[in-house]
Amino acid sequence: MMLGDLGASVIKVERPGIGDDTRGWGPPFGDDGQAAYFKSINRNKLSVALEFGDPTDQAVVRALVNDADIVVDNFLPHVLSRYGIDKGAELARNTRLIWCTISGFGADSDRPGYDFVVQAESGWMSITGPESGPPMKTGVALVDVMTGKDATIAVLAALAARERGTLSDRQLNISLAGSAAAALVNVAQNVAVSGNDAKRWGNAHPNLVPYQLFAAADRDIVIAVGSDAQWVAAMNALGLLHLANDETLRTNAGRLAHRARIVSALAEHLRTHSARHWMRTLQSARVPCGLVRSVREALVDIPASPERGMPPATNGTIRYAPPHLNEHGEIIRKYHWSVFDDLPILAQTDV
Repeated sequence: MMLGDLGASVIKVERPGIGDDTRGWGPPFGDDGQAAYFKSINRNKLSVALEFGDPTDQAVVRALVNDADIVVDNFLPHVLSRYGIDKGAELARNTRLIWCTISGFGADSDRPGYDFVVQAESGWMSITGPESGPPMKTGVALVDVMTGKDATIAVLAALAARERGTLSDRQLNISLAGSAAAALVNVAQNVAVSGNDAKRWGNAHPNLVPYQLFAAADRDIVIAVGSDAQWVAAMNALGLLHLANDETLRTNAGRLAHRARIVSALAEHLRTHSARHWMRTLQSARVPCGLVRSVREALVDIPASPERGMPPATNGTIRYAPPHLNEHGEIIRKYHWSVFDDLPILAQTDV
């Protein structure tokens, strides 16, 4: 979808009769019967349903691959070769082709991958949730999202280097497990440097204080002090001068050593006024802070379309609504990629 947002012509190849699993991941469903989940990630694509075991449909697949710049697949190893489709041979024949395989646990693993499973195995769940509570997954399938972004970056890099790259440079393998591991960033580095395992911090931060959620008089607020200057500014703005002037708290290391005292003082003080009051106070001092909002509240500022999902984060454009299964099957079978040369053919999906 991100490549489509950026202007790529995208054909989505699906199973006949069933299609993408997320077509059934509802409710909620839109007025057209399509699941909201599917709608969120499938704009700017045309859909064709092809049966890989059927020789006629295999010919369509090969024709699409033959003229494509990029192929993205998420098949387990050896599935495509079972149908006579060889990635290496296709890359050798089409010297402009970039092939990106997205897997759960790597190109050689036959384990199916789901975001939830990878969050568990990558260590994410062990560091998410209340300190004394059970391991917790994130509220969004964030491994899926980041893997898609990693794949987009890898594809664009290969595209930029295509004229001077080798065949192996044009065969990309991105995995949920790999993206999840890379995203541990500072948490993993903390463990590597200290030798101590990471733990859950709830809404606090292992390396910064104060950098967490607090309860104001009416609702929750987060304060994110990321520098020594912000610490002084925050304490002065809040009227906690005894903390602002405490030399033992002037550095982040000192604040980490006195985490309990700082958090206790702030928690007691912030309960005395509304969250909006503290927002005005802290923002005037240029201290990072924010209200804890519901998704519905957040969408007031970031409008999501019921039909097209969230706005592109890449300055892209939305040209086509998420397609129905095999909506463009007839014209893709007939015209292949040249379907994009005749936009009136796509009038029924033009957004």
